[in-house]
Amino acid sequence: MNTDERYMQRCLQLARCGQQNAKPNPMVGAVIVASGTSENAPERIIGEGYHVRCGQGHAEVNAFASVRPEDESLLSQATMYVSLEPCSHYGKTPPCADLIISKGIKRVVVGCIDEFAEVQGRGIKKLREAGIDVTVGVLEEECKALNRQFFTFHRLQRPYIILKWAQTANGFIDDHHQPIAISSPFTQMLSHKLRAESDAILVGRVTDMREHPQLTVRHWTGNNPSRLVIDRQHPLNLDSLHAHGIHSLIVEGGRQTLQSFIDDDLWDELRIETNHQLTVSDGTRAPQVPANAQVILSETFNSNTIVTFTHAEL
Repeated sequence: MNTDERYMQRCLQLARCGQQNAKPNPMVGAVIVASGTSENAPERIIGEGYHVRCGQGHAEVNAFASVRPEDESLLSQATMYVSLEPCSHYGKTPPCADLIISKGIKRVVVGCIDEFAEVQGRGIKKLREAGIDVTVGVLEEECKALNRQFFTFHRLQRPYIILKWAQTANGFIDDHHQPIAISSPFTQMLSHKLRAESDAILVGRVTDMREHPQLTVRHWTGNNPSRLVIDRQHPLNLDSLHAHGIHSLIVEGGRQTLQSFIDDDLWDELRIETNHQLTVSDGTRAPQVPANAQVILSETFNSNTIVTFTHAEL
């Protein structure tokens, strides 16, 4: 890992601190590094920040605010690292590109370009026109992955869709068509953590009638996602979800609901939990993992494994 990648990694660490409160804005981290002027004054971080809450200062603003007065003279020879392209437009806050220019920063390293319609390279263009050396694409895939829900919402005009289910070792999601505890207390907590990070959660009418799922975050902290129930008479309206600012949607229904999303190729991520110590002789088979699903993470917690897939074609 080279120097630029090391500081960009720190930007990503900072950005994740805004996971709960930054939305619907993207998570962004920023680091300001002063160049070493001598052996006695090596290169060092003089400012850090992240986007804490929507409507408040962006990562770049908070990074500059953290610089101590005695270090402000170092900004003219400093490099700013930021995981997402600095904004160039007036929204709830002034443009960060203008702030960077006014501070006299000599170099900016950007993780990835912002796909939001009002940015899309304009911030980078403004910095370069001001004479700032700009490097783009450091840990680009990691930076894009961090805000995949934000990018999907703006690029595809729909929420980022996560299909999620738990299955027995032999591939059933229930026991003789009756609910069965497949998750462990720990993996159930992880499921509720995911809910706290999502805007809405959906089940089908049959699951809602049979199991009356609460679909809350009672084993974690945070806000409950909006609760949605669909059936043939009340199909999913993605345009409506987009209009209401729903960036992310978890689908936790039964096989028919889950398979319908797979058949329509309407998904971005799969999260499948398997209990390797539990088998049943009959019941509802788990959905088929589509051929265009690519494993990006596999985690084992005692007897349960959670495998996360991403859509290889999106």
